Amino acid sequence: MFEVTQQDEIAVLRMSHGKANTIDLEFCQGMAERLEEIEKSSSKALVLTGEGNIFSAGLDLVRVLEEGSEYLQSLGPILAKAFEILFFFPKPVVAAVNGHAIAGGCFLACAADHRIMTLGRSRIGVPELLVGVPFPTVALEIMRFATDSRQLQRLMYGGDTYLPEDAINMGLIDELVEPADLMDGALAEAQKLTIVSARAFAHTKRHIRQPVLERIRDGKPEFEPSVLEMWGAPETLAAIRSYVARTLNKG
Repeated sequence: MFEVTQQDEIAVLRMSHGKANTIDLEFCQGMAERLEEIEKSSSKALVLTGEGNIFSAGLDLVRVLEEGSEYLQSLGPILAKAFEILFFFPKPVVAAVNGHAIAGGCFLACAADHRIMTLGRSRIGVPELLVGVPFPTVALEIMRFATDSRQLQRLMYGGDTYLPEDAINMGLIDELVEPADLMDGALAEAQKLTIVSARAFAHTKRHIRQPVLERIRDGKPEFEPSVLEMWGAPETLAAIRSYVARTLNKG
């Protein structure tokens, strides 16, 4: 599910979960565990990437349909935990976006300190509202932090996915490279960030992102119960079923 390798002082965490790195309960648990291990290790920075032409296709909607609202109640807290650990990870994090980064995959990329994507036809974006589902608090706050405030509503309400050149303009990606140069570019950026004192970097990152933590803490009690209720509602599951049928040819 996850492969951790070492490139000098940099840990490379490669997602390898099924055909599309879809996010499910086990994915979130594994992500949280690997991140906690890397945080405790001697690695000075982290590169997060996927396999083939997919970074992550987001939540496993087929499993949501199969297991329903009870599964969502279990998934919600561990998904939030995994995203929070990544977003507040004290060491530098570079997302090497090797392909499609849709919905939850986009959130994973946007949690990083620097995002590099390959040129080509891969797409990135957050189409949740087109499926009829609201955003978990932590996911929305990651997007609020990572993107230009002028683009936030367009990104979230429109539900469009963007090609790499357009993703730069929308603030989803910081840098574009040829596919063959992705890992070298990501490792070079990660190495650059390790020049900073580790303690000073962690302190500054925490300080910069502290308002996000406060909004997550304030927003969870107010919004999360209704988010989970809407995700599990019959009309939402029907909308998800229709979306899956259209996009994955699975009914």
